[in-house]
Amino acid sequence: IFSSGIVCGVFSSAHSEFRCVMYRYKWRTVMKFLLRFVCIFAWIGLQACMPYRATDGPMKILEDTLDCATRPTTLVVFLPGAYDTPQDFKDYGFVSALRKRNIEADVLLVDAHVGYFTNQQIVQRLEDEVILPAKARGYQNIWFVGISLGGYGTLLYSMRKPADINGFFIMAPYMGPRDIPAEIYRQGGLKTWASDVQGNMDIDLWRWLKGYSGASSNMPQAYIGYGASDRFEKPNQLLADVLPRERGFVIPGGHDWATWQGLWNNFLEVAPLPKLASDQKNCKVN
Repeated sequence: IFSSGIVCGVFSSAHSEFRCVMYRYKWRTVMKFLLRFVCIFAWIGLQACMPYRATDGPMKILEDTLDCATRPTTLVVFLPGAYDTPQDFKDYGFVSALRKRNIEADVLLVDAHVGYFTNQQIVQRLEDEVILPAKARGYQNIWFVGISLGGYGTLLYSMRKPADINGFFIMAPYMGPRDIPAEIYRQGGLKTWASDVQGNMDIDLWRWLKGYSGASSNMPQAYIGYGASDRFEKPNQLLADVLPRERGFVIPGGHDWATWQGLWNNFLEVAPLPKLASDQKNCKVN
């Protein structure tokens, strides 16, 4: 059927006569049609595997703040992956690593779980329950740190509200359906890619990310890291390729916490985050 490029359909008429109708399709058309079904069933399967998480009520947020003579004006907001929790960032040493480097920042660990994405609430809820309250408390330098699905949430928020944050570091982010980066590769990369499609959130996201291939002074500072064997390596590389070399981190590893720990430590070595003054290094952590 695929070698001939012909699809034969058998239909029954009102007189029970059978007709064979020949449809000619190009190979690419047939494959795109099948790919759509595969993607739909894969997404349904993914949703079935994910435990239901309610979105009514406020988002759950863990805080790790400094008690200093002068309150920090920098806030780092962590967004976990689909199967992870805010506590994982503590358990795997992300917060302690930040504290060991005497970074003058408060930390929020936000339970931005998959329910907020399914209900398309993630951007609005982050704005209402994280960013606006943070600004009201005097934070002026806000950074997002997102892993996997949390990286996707970071990108969506940055695209919709770029003036709200100063920068982000995303590790192995999910970046939407794979057919989009495949087409970007086919066109030679993000810098040369173009699409006429409108009203598609993921294409809009890639179109916004393309801005990093040129003058991006009005965009948040972007850093990305991923394991060389990560399942999202290909789409992640598209963004890394248009960022300054020092803003992309690739290390051996896959889609797991051990790899993300290494990436986080690498980022902290160059992170443009303020350090505590010598007379403030004894601040208490709440």
